Amino acid sequence: MADWTERYRPTTLDEIRGNDSAVADLREWADTWDDHREAVVVHGSPGVGKTSAAHALASDEGWPTIELNASDSRTKDVIERVAGEAARSGTLTEGEAGRRLVVLDEADNLHGNVDRGGTRAITSLVKEAEQPMVLIANEFYDMSQGLRNACRDIEFRDVGARSIEPVLRDICRKEGLEFDSAAIETIAETNSGDLRGAIKDLESAAEGASAVTLDRVVTSDRDRSEGIFPYMESLFKEYEPQEALQSSYDVDETPDDLINWIEDNLPKEYEGDALASAYDFLASADRWLGRVQATQNYSFWRYAGDTMTAGVAAARDDSGGGWTRYGPPSYWSKLGRTSGTRATRDAIARSIAHVEGVSQATARREVVPFLAAMTHHCRNRDLTVAMAARYDMDEPQVAFVTGSGKDTNKVSDIVDDAVAMRGDPDEDAQRVASTDTGTDSAPQTASTTATESDGSADAEGSADANDENGADDSQTGLGDFT
Repeated sequence: MADWTERYRPTTLDEIRGNDSAVADLREWADTWDDHREAVVVHGSPGVGKTSAAHALASDEGWPTIELNASDSRTKDVIERVAGEAARSGTLTEGEAGRRLVVLDEADNLHGNVDRGGTRAITSLVKEAEQPMVLIANEFYDMSQGLRNACRDIEFRDVGARSIEPVLRDICRKEGLEFDSAAIETIAETNSGDLRGAIKDLESAAEGASAVTLDRVVTSDRDRSEGIFPYMESLFKEYEPQEALQSSYDVDETPDDLINWIEDNLPKEYEGDALASAYDFLASADRWLGRVQATQNYSFWRYAGDTMTAGVAAARDDSGGGWTRYGPPSYWSKLGRTSGTRATRDAIARSIAHVEGVSQATARREVVPFLAAMTHHCRNRDLTVAMAARYDMDEPQVAFVTGSGKDTNKVSDIVDDAVAMRGDPDEDAQRVASTDTGTDSAPQTASTTATESDGSADAEGSADANDENGADDSQTGLGDFT
């Protein structure tokens, strides 16, 4: 026997509650599909009626549906065979005006090795489809940018308690159940905009009873974690400081990620003194997060969370109005674009840390920038060769430090000379002789090297500096650089 969420699933768009504007947009998209021929992404929190709306639309339009969802194997071949056949060919039973609706549920779950090629297949499909397509997603920004750009998007907002209550009362009447208004209100409020969850809780409270009373309303332990987008809206527009802090515990984001969400979206809502005050709170939270990184003491997360949520809410000077489109942190997209560069930097840091006996963090923070300044565009060629030899650098690594093109002859020749230097025992012995104080004298020798590079020799280093050429002088600086 079907549960109540299926038994009372809307059969027309007129029965969809709480998202009148989104429903109107969806209907308009369908009515004008021949003009634009775009696919549409219907996105929003779980339980707000996205899938129900898609099927109700098909019913209203007289379109048969074909659906691919999370229970299907998400491979490129399956997508093209099932959804692709429905969208491109005319072999299936067609509805009014020769149309049928292709529904792809959980479109934001296409990722990883399991779905290799699936995203590309869908992106290609929505561009070529000869039939209307509705993609269903919980998190719009979990979809690839290419797929997002290929579709129109319609957001279904969380269904408010006032919209949920009439639905619950109607179900009680159809089931022949008495009910207490307080019980209905409690179920609606508890589910925080999740209509499907409210119906499930109503069914649970009514099981084996003839009436739904307040003492029977026991909410289940279903996951009620709050989505990041609803939380952003409430933080910036509604929450008092204590509410902002408490609700942040239900958001599935670490403080390290949450601060990036808040920082990027804050200017969309705050301005003037409120914006400045909120950024002060974020700066304080960032200092606490820095302490977590430095000490690995994660109890400091609590102080960071307090400051970035309650502090930002307290900085608000009035309640915002209207709807704002929030987006994921731009920092994340920058990380994606620079992942190869960061991998090169980290490989260099590991090599330096191994040779010089320092931490990788110190190598990244202090040594790499110093080397970059000393070898900019390979202008000091001898120093650059010595650096590449000492730290066993390849062409991309030399190019990274010097800011030169990795495919240039200049960088290639430097790496070749560095390889020769590493393989020449006499050269190694000469290099050791020129750094007679060793790596344990790093501050003194580095100071000496700096003086020598300006053209004047320190008394302690003058014999070596004046006796050798510029390459050996440069090697002295590299040998003791920590």
